[in-house]
Amino acid sequence: MPKLETAARALDYDALYRRIVQAHRGLTDEESAQLNARLVLLLANHIGDLAVLEEALALASNAGQDQD
Repeated sequence: MPKLETAARALDYDALYRRIVQAHRGLTDEESAQLNARLVLLLANHIGDLAVLEEALALASNAGQDQD
């Protein structure tokens, strides 16, 4: 079964961040939220594995919480 890949990959993270910020520039809060929702659904479809998506949701849901 595929597992969520969380190790750093050979991406240009700065360029990715700039592109995401650029995509949101000039949008209202609602439009920005809609863009984020569409992006999440497109990437979820690309991943296509419910177990991997559930793992990602669990990690994202616990982000910022103490992990004792």
